[in-house]
Amino acid sequence: MDRQSLRHFVAAYEAAYPREVVRVPDAVSLEHDVMALVLEYERRRRSPILLFENVTGSDIPIIANVVASRRSLGFALDTTERGLANEYARRIKDYVKPVIVADPPFRARVLRGADVDLAALPIPEYFPGDAGRYLTAGLLVARDPDTGVETEGYHRFQVKGRTKMGVSLHSRRRMFEYQRRAEARGQPLPCAVVLGVHPLVSMGSLAYPPADVGKFDVIGGLFGEPFQIAPCLTSDVHVPATAEIVIEGEILPGVREPEGPFGEFTGYFSRRSTQHVFEARAIAMRERPWFQSIGSGRAGDHITTLGLIREAEITNAVSRVIPNVTGVHVPLSGTSSFTAYVSITQGRPGEAKHVIPIVLGVDHYLKLVVVVDDDIDVFDESEVMWAVATRMQADRDLVVIAGSLGAMLDPSADERGVTAKLGIDATRPFGQPFAEKLVMSPDRMAWARALVDRLGG
Repeated sequence: MDRQSLRHFVAAYEAAYPREVVRVPDAVSLEHDVMALVLEYERRRRSPILLFENVTGSDIPIIANVVASRRSLGFALDTTERGLANEYARRIKDYVKPVIVADPPFRARVLRGADVDLAALPIPEYFPGDAGRYLTAGLLVARDPDTGVETEGYHRFQVKGRTKMGVSLHSRRRMFEYQRRAEARGQPLPCAVVLGVHPLVSMGSLAYPPADVGKFDVIGGLFGEPFQIAPCLTSDVHVPATAEIVIEGEILPGVREPEGPFGEFTGYFSRRSTQHVFEARAIAMRERPWFQSIGSGRAGDHITTLGLIREAEITNAVSRVIPNVTGVHVPLSGTSSFTAYVSITQGRPGEAKHVIPIVLGVDHYLKLVVVVDDDIDVFDESEVMWAVATRMQADRDLVVIAGSLGAMLDPSADERGVTAKLGIDATRPFGQPFAEKLVMSPDRMAWARALVDRLGG
């Protein structure tokens, strides 16, 4: 079981990259300190895992930035940073059924009835202007009331009392539909909020499997072995057996309350919310558990995994139609949600423009696609923009789709989440003469790299 735990991952990652796990012994407040330190490391172009060992008013450490970098995600998948999307795309096609564990470690301490109090957990406030304290790394797990398929996904939770949290099911994917089906019957949706999980659990929870495939099957495929789950104590819902903390409860039917504002992945405060209400029934946790936090806003911890999952989905979708996809990147600059760069080796006229609607159809959040030739590194935005500047002509190479389904949290979309989408063909005209690109010979570049290394550069 331990191999599938957050603690095992952090220990292995620290052994491999000692500078990438930072233990913070200084006292930190729950008011903005966690987020401020995350932002300062990002200002320095670093995203280490942060373990806050001295949290004011709590004996529970906070761990953050677990999924903030492509290095940590690549380590979790046993691949390189550049190979992430392809490896993830390969593994999510392999479903492995989970196995049930009867006595998981998170049952070391269980709070029920009058003892249930969310104040027992060190729940931070992230930005000045947030509506209050938020669970940002809470994986919501529930079962489809119709089919019994279990799913899990990230949603924001605003603490409103000892047992009550506001929750926004703003992605309007499976969880939104599960709640709608339960509510149509006048029933609550039994569920659990899980904190403290291995990065592969986070990555699997963001996948888009067919409706009849549960997310635990996907996570098993990522691990290459059955994922270990455990039953909740108060409902017929299963959760990751290696979790640090589990909050069991239900989403109430027919109840809506204001929730937010909250600093979202867009880099703006969002007041848009589905305004659902979660009521906690029990809290279970390990001995001296780790409370996992995900930095809000545009923090890498919040959006790096979003980009990876979309890269994999785009790779799989485009590769079914275009045989020579050479690179896919969903950059942090586009909040890992709205922008995609795709490189291809052109084999037929019109291929570049054919890619655009395929990519936009992968995920309704995407609204800008740039297609480039295979000589462009899609992970280098200066190269992508150079291709746009020198190979694109606006009157022939733009594809605009008006009135399309978009993201509710996109501040530029209308109140219904409807947006316009843009595709840019920044490839050289197929089969036509074009200016010759400046390229240095590989042997001279190898010589230059070796010389700079010797000079300490």
